[in-house]
Amino acid sequence: MKRCLVFLDGQALQDSIDLLEVARQIYPAQAYESTGITFGSETGPAEGAFDTIIQVRDDRIPSFDPMAVTEVLVELHQLRSFDTILVPATPFGRMVAPRLAMRLKTGLVADVTAISHEGGHLQAIRPAYSGRIMAAIEFVGEGPVMMSIRPGVFHWDRLAEKKTQTELFTPAQARTGTIRQLAVQAKEQTYDIRESDVLVSGGGGMIGHFHELERLAHCLGGQVSASRKIVDNGLAPRSIQVGQSGKTVSPTLYLALGINGAVQHVEGLKQVKHIISVNLDKNAPICSLSDLVVEGDAVTFIDKLVAKIKQQTSP
Repeated sequence: MKRCLVFLDGQALQDSIDLLEVARQIYPAQAYESTGITFGSETGPAEGAFDTIIQVRDDRIPSFDPMAVTEVLVELHQLRSFDTILVPATPFGRMVAPRLAMRLKTGLVADVTAISHEGGHLQAIRPAYSGRIMAAIEFVGEGPVMMSIRPGVFHWDRLAEKKTQTELFTPAQARTGTIRQLAVQAKEQTYDIRESDVLVSGGGGMIGHFHELERLAHCLGGQVSASRKIVDNGLAPRSIQVGQSGKTVSPTLYLALGINGAVQHVEGLKQVKHIISVNLDKNAPICSLSDLVVEGDAVTFIDKLVAKIKQQTSP
C-alpha cells in the first residue's frame, strides 16, 4: 500500500487538510495510507480525515524553525519510507519543502495547481514564467514524490469519517537550530480574498476607477480583488490578485468588472458558484464562463447597483 505524508501547518490547517484531495488524485485507483504530521498544534478537523496523525511534542524543537522541523521530517521518512510527501505552499511550508527535498535528495515541484496522469505517468501542473504558461512536470526515478501545493486550489470533501490513529513521535536526535523567538507581535488584521464569499474584482477596464469597487463590495458584504493588470499598474497590492501569479479563489459570487478573462486569470477561479461579468465587450473570454453578462460601462453598473441596494435596504 502506498504511503502519503502531509505536513500540517498549524497556521493554515484547512489548507493542509485539503491536500488529501491531491493525494486522492495522485492515487485515483490505488489504496494508500494518509498520514498527517503536526508540531504541537491542535489537530481539530484533521481528526477523522487522516488514517494516522503524528504529533511531535518536544520542547527541544521550536515549531517556528524550518531547519528543526525539516530534520524531524527526514527522520520520520527514514523510519517509514513515504511514497509521497505533500506540503502546503504557505509561507512556512515554502521554507520547509525545499530544505526537505535537498535532505532527501529528491525533486520538488513547487506551487502545484493541478494533477494529471499522462501515458501512465504522474504529472504535476504549475505556473511558470510569472504565470504566463502552465508547465507539466513528470516524475521519474524512485522518489519520494514531493510537491508543495498552492493554497485554495484543491478542496477535499469529507465523504466518510476515518478512525484516525494518533501517535506521539519523539525524534531520536532533535536539532534545535539557530533561530530564537525574541518576541511575538500581533499582526494588523487584514482580509484574505480566499476566505470571502463575495468578491468584487476589477480588471484593466477599471484602471482609473478601481477605487469605485470598494463601494459595491461594502454593500454586498464582500471584498475587493484585482487582476494582474491592476496590480502591475500599482493600483492594488499583490495580496488581492486573482490568477496564476496571484491567489486561487472559490467564492459563492464573483463579480468581474472590466476583466477580459485571459487564461492566466481564469486559472485563479476554482469552484466559483456564480460569475457575473460587466464588460463593454460581450465576447470577452470571461463572459463565456459567466452566469450573467452585463454589456456596458462598469462604473455606471456600480452606481446603479449601489443605488438599488441602498433603496432596497433603507427603512
